Amino acid sequence: MELWKGRFKKKLDSQTNDFNSSISFDSRLYKEDIMGSIAHTKMLEKQNIITKKDFTESEDALTKILEDIQNGSLEINNNAEDIHTFIEEELTKRIGDTGKKLHTARSRNDQVALDIRMYLKEEIINIIEALKELEDVLIDKAEENLYTIMPGYTHLQRAQPITFAHYLMAYCEMFKRDIERLDKNYDSTNVMPLGSCALAGTTHNIDRKYTAEILEFKDVTLNSLDGVSDRDFLLELAFNISMIMMHLSRFSEEIILYCSWEFKFLELDDAFSTGSSIMPQKKNPDITELIRGKTGRTYGNLMALLTLMKGLPLAYNKDMQEDKEAIFDSIDTIKNCIKTLIPMVKTMNVLKENMKKAAETGFINATDCADYLVNRGIPFREAYKITGEIVGYCIDNNKILENLELEKYKEFSDKFENDVYDEIDLINCINKRNVIGGPAPEQVKQHIEKLKNK
Repeated sequence: MELWKGRFKKKLDSQTNDFNSSISFDSRLYKEDIMGSIAHTKMLEKQNIITKKDFTESEDALTKILEDIQNGSLEINNNAEDIHTFIEEELTKRIGDTGKKLHTARSRNDQVALDIRMYLKEEIINIIEALKELEDVLIDKAEENLYTIMPGYTHLQRAQPITFAHYLMAYCEMFKRDIERLDKNYDSTNVMPLGSCALAGTTHNIDRKYTAEILEFKDVTLNSLDGVSDRDFLLELAFNISMIMMHLSRFSEEIILYCSWEFKFLELDDAFSTGSSIMPQKKNPDITELIRGKTGRTYGNLMALLTLMKGLPLAYNKDMQEDKEAIFDSIDTIKNCIKTLIPMVKTMNVLKENMKKAAETGFINATDCADYLVNRGIPFREAYKITGEIVGYCIDNNKILENLELEKYKEFSDKFENDVYDEIDLINCINKRNVIGGPAPEQVKQHIEKLKNK
Protein backbone atom coordinates (compact mmCIF):
# COMPACT_ATOMS: atom_id res chain seq x y z
CA MET A 1 0.00 0.00 0.00
CA GLU A 2 1.26 3.48 -0.90
CA LEU A 3 1.04 5.86 2.05
CA TRP A 4 0.28 8.67 -0.40
CA LYS A 5 -2.47 7.01 -2.49
CA GLY A 6 -5.42 9.17 -1.28
CA ARG A 7 -5.06 11.82 -3.98
CA PHE A 8 -4.53 9.32 -6.80
CA LYS A 9 -7.20 7.49 -8.79
CA LYS A 10 -4.95 5.02 -10.59
CA LYS A 11 -2.70 2.33 -9.18
CA LEU A 12 1.00 2.97 -9.73
CA ASP A 13 2.41 1.22 -12.78
CA SER A 14 4.19 -1.96 -11.63
CA GLN A 15 7.45 -1.15 -13.39
CA THR A 16 7.34 2.41 -12.05
CA ASN A 17 6.67 1.01 -8.58
CA ASP A 18 9.79 -1.14 -8.78
CA PHE A 19 11.79 1.82 -10.02
CA ASN A 20 10.44 4.04 -7.24
CA SER A 21 10.94 1.49 -4.46
CA SER A 22 13.89 1.66 -2.04
CA ILE A 23 13.04 -1.32 0.19
CA SER A 24 15.79 -3.45 -1.39
CA PHE A 25 18.46 -1.29 0.21
CA ASP A 26 16.84 0.83 2.93
CA SER A 27 15.55 -2.29 4.70
CA ARG A 28 18.78 -2.27 6.67
CA LEU A 29 17.39 0.79 8.47
CA TYR A 30 14.58 -1.21 10.12
CA LYS A 31 16.04 -0.96 13.63
CA GLU A 32 16.57 2.81 13.38
CA ASP A 33 13.10 3.29 11.92
CA ILE A 34 11.47 1.37 14.75
CA MET A 35 13.49 3.02 17.54
CA GLY A 36 12.78 6.44 16.02
CA SER A 37 9.07 5.61 15.85
CA ILE A 38 8.98 4.50 19.49
CA ALA A 39 10.66 7.75 20.57
CA HIS A 40 8.25 9.75 18.40
CA THR A 41 5.15 8.12 19.89
CA LYS A 42 6.53 8.58 23.40
CA MET A 43 6.88 12.29 22.69
CA LEU A 44 3.36 12.44 21.21
CA GLU A 45 1.99 10.87 24.39
CA LYS A 46 3.95 13.27 26.61
CA GLN A 47 2.48 16.20 24.66
CA ASN A 48 -1.06 14.75 24.91
CA ILE A 49 -1.26 14.41 21.13
CA ILE A 50 -2.03 10.69 21.55
CA THR A 51 -3.23 8.83 24.65
CA LYS A 52 -1.10 6.77 26.98
CA LYS A 53 -2.99 3.69 25.77
CA ASP A 54 -2.13 4.55 22.16
CA PHE A 55 1.53 4.90 23.08
CA THR A 56 1.66 1.66 25.09
CA GLU A 57 0.03 -0.32 22.29
CA SER A 58 2.32 1.22 19.69
CA GLU A 59 5.49 0.73 21.74
CA ASP A 60 4.69 -2.89 22.54
CA ALA A 61 3.84 -3.68 18.92
CA LEU A 62 6.89 -1.88 17.51
CA THR A 63 9.16 -3.67 19.99
CA LYS A 64 7.66 -7.00 18.95
CA ILE A 65 8.08 -6.15 15.27
CA LEU A 66 11.77 -5.43 15.93
CA GLU A 67 12.18 -8.74 17.75
CA ASP A 68 10.39 -10.63 15.00
CA ILE A 69 12.58 -9.13 12.27
CA GLN A 70 15.74 -9.88 14.24
CA ASN A 71 14.81 -13.49 15.01
CA GLY A 72 13.65 -14.12 11.46
CA SER A 73 9.97 -14.77 12.21
CA LEU A 74 8.97 -11.62 10.29
CA GLU A 75 10.31 -11.26 6.78
CA ILE A 76 10.54 -7.77 5.34
CA ASN A 77 8.19 -7.48 2.37
CA ASN A 78 10.20 -6.45 -0.69
CA ASN A 79 6.98 -5.30 -2.38
CA ALA A 80 6.68 -2.45 0.11
CA GLU A 81 7.76 0.96 -1.19
CA ASP A 82 10.31 1.48 1.57
CA ILE A 83 11.14 0.35 5.10
CA HIS A 84 9.03 3.14 6.63
CA THR A 85 5.95 1.96 4.73
CA PHE A 86 6.56 -1.64 5.70
CA ILE A 87 6.91 -0.88 9.42
CA GLU A 88 3.82 1.32 9.50
CA GLU A 89 1.74 -1.22 7.55
CA GLU A 90 2.87 -4.04 9.84
CA LEU A 91 2.04 -1.95 12.90
CA THR A 92 -1.44 -1.14 11.58
CA LYS A 93 -1.99 -4.80 10.75
CA ARG A 94 -1.24 -5.70 14.37
CA ILE A 95 -3.00 -2.93 16.32
CA GLY A 96 -5.49 -1.46 13.83
CA ASP A 97 -6.37 2.22 13.82
CA THR A 98 -3.99 3.00 16.66
CA GLY A 99 -1.13 2.23 14.27
CA LYS A 100 -2.42 4.86 11.90
CA LYS A 101 -1.67 7.52 14.52
CA LEU A 102 2.08 6.77 14.32
CA HIS A 103 2.74 9.28 11.56
CA THR A 104 1.14 12.24 13.35
CA ALA A 105 3.47 15.29 13.23
CA ARG A 106 5.94 13.43 11.05
CA SER A 107 6.81 13.04 7.38
CA ARG A 108 8.86 10.42 5.61
CA ASN A 109 11.21 13.30 4.76
CA ASP A 110 12.29 13.92 8.35
CA GLN A 111 11.82 10.24 9.19
CA VAL A 112 14.39 9.08 6.67
CA ALA A 113 16.74 11.91 7.66
CA LEU A 114 16.49 10.67 11.24
CA ASP A 115 17.02 7.02 10.32
CA ILE A 116 20.13 7.67 8.25
CA ARG A 117 21.67 9.83 10.97
CA MET A 118 21.03 7.15 13.58
CA TYR A 119 22.48 4.49 11.33
CA LEU A 120 25.58 6.51 10.42
CA LYS A 121 26.27 7.42 14.05
CA GLU A 122 26.61 3.74 14.88
CA GLU A 123 28.65 2.97 11.77
CA ILE A 124 31.05 5.85 12.46
CA ILE A 125 31.73 4.33 15.86
CA ASN A 126 32.23 0.90 14.25
CA ILE A 127 34.77 2.31 11.79
CA ILE A 128 36.61 4.16 14.56
CA GLU A 129 36.84 0.95 16.61
CA ALA A 130 38.14 -0.96 13.58
CA LEU A 131 40.80 1.69 12.97
CA LYS A 132 41.85 1.54 16.62
CA GLU A 133 42.23 -2.22 16.35
CA LEU A 134 44.35 -1.79 13.22
CA GLU A 135 46.50 0.77 15.04
CA ASP A 136 46.97 -1.68 17.92
CA VAL A 137 48.30 -4.29 15.48
CA LEU A 138 50.62 -1.75 13.82
CA ILE A 139 51.91 -0.62 17.22
CA ASP A 140 52.59 -4.22 18.26
CA LYS A 141 54.57 -4.75 15.04
CA ALA A 142 56.43 -1.49 15.63
CA GLU A 143 57.43 -2.53 19.14
CA GLU A 144 58.81 -5.77 17.71
CA ASN A 145 60.89 -3.84 15.16
CA LEU A 146 62.30 -0.83 17.01
CA TYR A 147 65.82 -1.76 15.83
CA THR A 148 64.95 -3.30 12.45
CA ILE A 149 66.95 -1.21 9.98
CA MET A 150 65.50 -0.56 6.55
CA PRO A 151 65.93 2.01 3.80
CA GLY A 152 63.64 4.98 3.78
CA TYR A 153 62.66 6.03 0.26
CA THR A 154 62.00 9.13 -1.76
CA HIS A 155 60.98 8.75 -5.42
CA LEU A 156 61.10 4.99 -4.59
CA GLN A 157 64.89 5.36 -4.44
CA ARG A 158 66.83 4.40 -1.32
CA ALA A 159 67.33 7.63 0.59
CA GLN A 160 68.17 7.45 4.32
CA PRO A 161 68.17 4.78 7.02
CA ILE A 162 65.08 4.36 9.19
CA THR A 163 63.55 1.50 11.17
CA PHE A 164 60.55 -0.61 10.25
CA ALA A 165 58.96 0.65 13.47
CA HIS A 166 59.31 4.25 12.30
CA TYR A 167 57.79 3.28 8.97
CA LEU A 168 54.75 1.62 10.59
CA MET A 169 54.18 4.55 12.92
CA ALA A 170 53.82 6.83 9.90
CA TYR A 171 50.63 4.93 9.04
CA CYS A 172 49.51 5.12 12.66
CA GLU A 173 49.64 8.91 12.31
CA MET A 174 47.49 8.74 9.17
CA PHE A 175 44.90 6.55 10.88
CA LYS A 176 44.99 8.79 13.96
CA ARG A 177 44.01 11.74 11.76
CA ASP A 178 41.28 9.60 10.19
CA ILE A 179 39.87 8.89 13.65
CA GLU A 180 39.96 12.59 14.52
CA ARG A 181 38.03 13.40 11.34
CA LEU A 182 35.48 10.71 12.14
CA ASP A 183 35.05 12.14 15.65
CA LYS A 184 34.09 15.48 14.13
CA ASN A 185 31.89 13.70 11.59
CA TYR A 186 30.05 12.03 14.48
CA ASP A 187 29.35 15.44 16.00
CA SER A 188 27.90 16.81 12.76
CA THR A 189 25.74 13.68 12.39
CA ASN A 190 24.55 13.81 15.99
CA VAL A 191 21.83 16.43 15.34
CA MET A 192 18.19 15.33 15.19
CA PRO A 193 16.01 16.41 12.23
CA LEU A 194 12.72 14.82 13.36
CA GLY A 195 10.05 17.48 13.71
CA SER A 196 11.02 19.19 10.47
CA CYS A 197 8.24 17.10 8.88
CA ALA A 198 7.95 17.49 5.10
CA LEU A 199 9.72 20.87 5.00
CA ALA A 200 7.87 23.36 7.22
CA GLY A 201 7.52 21.72 10.61
CA THR A 202 4.12 20.97 12.15
CA THR A 203 1.19 22.73 13.78
CA HIS A 204 1.15 20.11 16.55
CA ASN A 205 2.68 21.06 19.89
CA ILE A 206 5.63 18.67 19.70
CA ASP A 207 8.74 18.63 21.91
CA ARG A 208 11.68 17.99 19.59
CA LYS A 209 14.31 18.23 22.32
CA TYR A 210 12.55 15.53 24.30
CA THR A 211 12.67 13.19 21.29
CA ALA A 212 16.34 14.05 20.77
CA GLU A 213 17.04 13.22 24.40
CA ILE A 214 15.38 9.80 24.09
CA LEU A 215 17.38 9.02 20.93
CA GLU A 216 20.63 10.38 22.42
CA PHE A 217 21.14 13.22 19.98
CA LYS A 218 23.12 16.17 21.31
CA ASP A 219 20.92 18.77 19.58
CA VAL A 220 18.11 19.37 17.07
CA THR A 221 18.27 20.97 13.63
CA LEU A 222 17.33 24.64 13.65
CA ASN A 223 15.78 25.01 10.20
CA SER A 224 13.11 22.66 8.90
CA LEU A 225 14.11 23.14 5.24
CA ASP A 226 17.69 22.26 6.03
CA GLY A 227 16.62 19.52 8.43
CA VAL A 228 15.09 17.37 5.69
CA SER A 229 17.48 18.24 2.86
CA ASP A 230 20.88 18.28 4.61
CA ARG A 231 23.19 15.44 3.68
CA ASP A 232 26.49 17.20 4.51
CA PHE A 233 27.15 14.74 7.33
CA LEU A 234 26.73 11.85 4.89
CA LEU A 235 29.05 13.46 2.35
CA GLU A 236 31.59 14.03 5.12
CA LEU A 237 31.52 10.33 5.91
CA ALA A 238 31.89 9.40 2.23
CA PHE A 239 34.92 11.71 2.08
CA ASN A 240 36.37 10.38 5.33
CA ILE A 241 35.99 6.80 4.12
CA SER A 242 37.72 7.76 0.86
CA MET A 243 40.59 9.25 2.86
CA ILE A 244 40.93 6.11 4.97
CA MET A 245 40.84 3.96 1.86
CA MET A 246 43.53 6.15 0.30
CA HIS A 247 45.73 5.47 3.34
CA LEU A 248 44.93 1.76 3.22
CA SER A 249 45.72 1.76 -0.50
CA ARG A 250 49.14 3.39 0.04
CA PHE A 251 49.93 0.84 2.73
CA SER A 252 48.69 -1.98 0.48
CA GLU A 253 50.83 -0.78 -2.41
CA GLU A 254 53.95 -0.91 -0.25
CA ILE A 255 53.09 -4.33 1.11
CA ILE A 256 52.70 -5.52 -2.48
CA LEU A 257 56.12 -4.08 -3.34
CA TYR A 258 57.81 -5.33 -0.17
CA CYS A 259 56.49 -8.87 -0.77
CA SER A 260 57.97 -8.98 -4.29
CA TRP A 261 61.26 -10.76 -4.96
CA GLU A 262 62.71 -7.40 -5.97
CA PHE A 263 62.36 -6.22 -2.34
CA LYS A 264 61.55 -9.32 -0.26
CA PHE A 265 61.18 -7.29 2.95
CA LEU A 266 57.93 -9.01 3.96
CA GLU A 267 56.26 -12.36 3.54
CA LEU A 268 52.53 -12.81 4.04
CA ASP A 269 51.11 -15.80 5.86
CA ASP A 270 49.73 -18.49 3.54
CA ALA A 271 46.26 -17.86 4.96
CA PHE A 272 46.33 -14.36 3.45
CA SER A 273 47.87 -15.12 0.05
CA THR A 274 46.76 -16.86 -3.12
CA GLY A 275 48.51 -18.80 -5.85
CA SER A 276 48.44 -18.99 -9.63
CA SER A 277 46.40 -21.38 -11.73
CA ILE A 278 49.42 -22.01 -13.98
CA MET A 279 52.58 -20.87 -12.15
CA PRO A 280 53.21 -23.10 -9.10
CA GLN A 281 55.85 -20.80 -7.57
CA LYS A 282 53.54 -17.81 -7.20
CA LYS A 283 52.39 -16.35 -3.87
CA ASN A 284 50.19 -13.36 -4.59
CA PRO A 285 49.17 -10.57 -2.18
CA ASP A 286 45.60 -10.53 -3.49
CA ILE A 287 44.10 -9.00 -0.33
CA THR A 288 46.17 -5.85 -0.61
CA GLU A 289 45.53 -5.67 -4.34
CA LEU A 290 41.79 -5.85 -3.69
CA ILE A 291 42.01 -3.10 -1.06
CA ARG A 292 43.91 -0.97 -3.56
CA GLY A 293 41.22 -1.70 -6.16
CA LYS A 294 38.26 -1.14 -3.85
CA THR A 295 39.58 2.32 -3.05
CA GLY A 296 38.33 3.35 -6.48
CA ARG A 297 34.75 2.37 -5.72
CA THR A 298 34.69 4.52 -2.56
CA TYR A 299 36.01 7.44 -4.63
CA GLY A 300 33.23 6.73 -7.12
CA ASN A 301 30.63 6.76 -4.35
CA LEU A 302 31.93 10.09 -3.08
CA MET A 303 31.75 11.65 -6.54
CA ALA A 304 28.28 10.19 -7.09
CA LEU A 305 27.04 11.75 -3.84
CA LEU A 306 28.61 15.13 -4.55
CA THR A 307 27.09 15.12 -8.02
CA LEU A 308 23.74 13.97 -6.62
CA MET A 309 23.51 16.96 -4.28
CA LYS A 310 25.05 19.69 -6.41
CA GLY A 311 21.90 20.95 -8.15
CA LEU A 312 19.06 20.09 -5.78
CA PRO A 313 16.64 22.87 -4.82
CA LEU A 314 15.28 22.95 -1.27
CA ALA A 315 13.84 20.94 0.30
CA TYR A 316 13.57 17.15 -0.14
CA ASN A 317 13.80 15.65 -3.63
CA LYS A 318 13.48 12.01 -4.64
CA ASP A 319 17.04 12.16 -5.97
CA MET A 320 18.14 11.92 -2.35
CA GLN A 321 16.94 8.34 -2.21
CA GLU A 322 20.13 7.60 -4.14
CA ASP A 323 22.31 8.60 -1.18
CA LYS A 324 21.82 5.30 0.65
CA GLU A 325 23.22 2.73 -1.75
CA ALA A 326 26.40 4.77 -2.22
CA ILE A 327 27.09 5.39 1.46
CA PHE A 328 26.08 1.85 2.45
CA ASP A 329 28.50 0.46 -0.12
CA SER A 330 31.34 2.68 1.14
CA ILE A 331 30.67 1.66 4.75
CA ASP A 332 30.57 -2.04 3.88
CA THR A 333 33.74 -1.69 1.81
CA ILE A 334 35.82 0.09 4.47
CA LYS A 335 34.74 -2.27 7.24
CA ASN A 336 35.54 -5.37 5.17
CA CYS A 337 38.92 -3.98 4.10
CA ILE A 338 40.03 -3.15 7.65
CA LYS A 339 38.64 -6.41 9.03
CA THR A 340 40.64 -8.41 6.46
CA LEU A 341 43.81 -6.34 6.76
CA ILE A 342 44.16 -6.65 10.55
CA PRO A 343 44.94 -10.40 10.76
CA MET A 344 47.08 -10.16 7.62
CA VAL A 345 49.34 -7.52 9.20
CA LYS A 346 49.36 -9.39 12.50
CA THR A 347 50.68 -12.58 10.88
CA MET A 348 53.03 -11.16 8.23
CA ASN A 349 56.71 -12.08 8.56
CA VAL A 350 59.26 -9.23 8.63
CA LEU A 351 62.45 -10.32 6.82
CA LYS A 352 64.84 -8.22 8.88
CA GLU A 353 68.08 -9.36 7.26
CA ASN A 354 66.81 -8.50 3.79
CA MET A 355 65.84 -5.04 4.99
CA LYS A 356 69.25 -4.52 6.55
CA LYS A 357 71.07 -5.77 3.44
CA ALA A 358 69.11 -3.32 1.28
CA ALA A 359 69.98 -0.52 3.70
CA GLU A 360 73.69 -1.40 3.57
CA THR A 361 73.95 -1.29 -0.21
CA GLY A 362 72.09 1.88 -1.07
CA PHE A 363 74.50 4.59 0.18
CA ILE A 364 71.71 5.78 2.44
CA ASN A 365 74.30 7.03 4.94
CA ALA A 366 75.73 9.50 2.40
CA THR A 367 73.99 12.46 4.07
CA ASP A 368 75.62 11.49 7.36
CA CYS A 369 78.99 11.41 5.60
CA ALA A 370 78.37 14.95 4.34
CA ASP A 371 77.25 16.05 7.82
CA TYR A 372 80.52 14.62 9.18
CA LEU A 373 82.45 17.05 6.97
CA VAL A 374 80.12 19.95 7.86
CA ASN A 375 80.85 19.33 11.55
CA ARG A 376 84.53 19.75 10.68
CA GLY A 377 84.11 23.16 9.13
CA ILE A 378 83.42 22.40 5.46
CA PRO A 379 80.43 24.28 3.97
CA PHE A 380 77.50 21.95 3.25
CA ARG A 381 77.51 22.44 -0.53
CA GLU A 382 81.19 21.52 -0.69
CA ALA A 383 80.66 18.60 1.70
CA TYR A 384 77.75 17.46 -0.49
CA LYS A 385 80.00 17.55 -3.60
CA ILE A 386 82.83 15.64 -1.91
CA THR A 387 80.46 12.95 -0.66
CA GLY A 388 78.89 12.62 -4.08
CA GLU A 389 82.31 12.04 -5.59
CA ILE A 390 83.02 9.37 -2.97
CA VAL A 391 79.74 7.63 -3.75
CA GLY A 392 80.57 7.73 -7.47
CA TYR A 393 83.94 6.14 -6.77
CA CYS A 394 82.31 3.41 -4.65
CA ILE A 395 79.79 2.60 -7.38
CA ASP A 396 82.54 2.32 -9.99
CA ASN A 397 84.62 0.09 -7.73
CA ASN A 398 81.88 -2.05 -6.18
CA LYS A 399 82.41 -0.69 -2.66
CA ILE A 400 80.22 0.80 0.04
CA LEU A 401 80.98 3.71 2.34
CA GLU A 402 81.45 1.45 5.34
CA ASN A 403 84.32 -0.56 3.81
CA LEU A 404 86.10 2.21 1.90
CA GLU A 405 89.68 2.57 3.19
CA LEU A 406 90.54 5.66 5.22
CA GLU A 407 93.40 6.45 2.83
CA LYS A 408 90.92 6.66 -0.02
CA TYR A 409 88.63 8.93 2.06
CA LYS A 410 91.58 11.24 2.63
CA GLU A 411 92.18 11.52 -1.10
CA PHE A 412 88.81 13.32 -1.24
CA SER A 413 89.30 15.40 1.94
CA ASP A 414 91.95 15.55 4.65
CA LYS A 415 89.18 16.13 7.21
CA PHE A 416 88.35 12.43 7.31
CA GLU A 417 89.59 10.42 10.30
CA ASN A 418 88.86 6.97 11.75
CA ASP A 419 85.75 8.26 13.54
CA VAL A 420 84.02 8.62 10.17
CA TYR A 421 83.12 4.91 10.36
CA ASP A 422 81.15 5.48 13.56
CA GLU A 423 79.36 8.42 11.98
CA ILE A 424 78.21 6.40 8.96
CA ASP A 425 77.30 3.22 10.84
CA LEU A 426 73.61 2.68 10.02
CA ILE A 427 72.31 2.20 13.54
CA ASN A 428 74.30 5.24 14.65
CA CYS A 429 72.82 7.20 11.75
CA ILE A 430 69.36 6.31 13.07
CA ASN A 431 70.18 6.90 16.74
CA LYS A 432 71.57 10.37 15.97
CA ARG A 433 68.20 11.42 14.57
CA ASN A 434 66.93 11.70 18.10
CA VAL A 435 64.49 14.56 17.56
CA ILE A 436 60.72 14.58 17.99
CA GLY A 437 59.31 12.74 15.00
CA GLY A 438 62.68 11.18 14.13
CA PRO A 439 63.45 7.48 13.61
CA ALA A 440 65.68 7.03 16.68
CA PRO A 441 64.24 4.10 18.69
CA GLU A 442 63.91 6.32 21.75
CA GLN A 443 61.72 8.75 19.79
CA VAL A 444 59.65 5.94 18.28
CA LYS A 445 59.07 4.51 21.78
CA GLN A 446 57.78 7.90 22.92
CA HIS A 447 55.58 8.14 19.83
CA ILE A 448 54.11 4.71 20.59
CA GLU A 449 53.39 5.61 24.21
CA LYS A 450 51.78 8.89 23.22
CA LEU A 451 49.51 7.15 20.72
CA LYS A 452 48.63 4.42 23.23
CA ASN A 453 47.65 7.03 25.80
CA LYS A 454 45.56 8.93 23.22
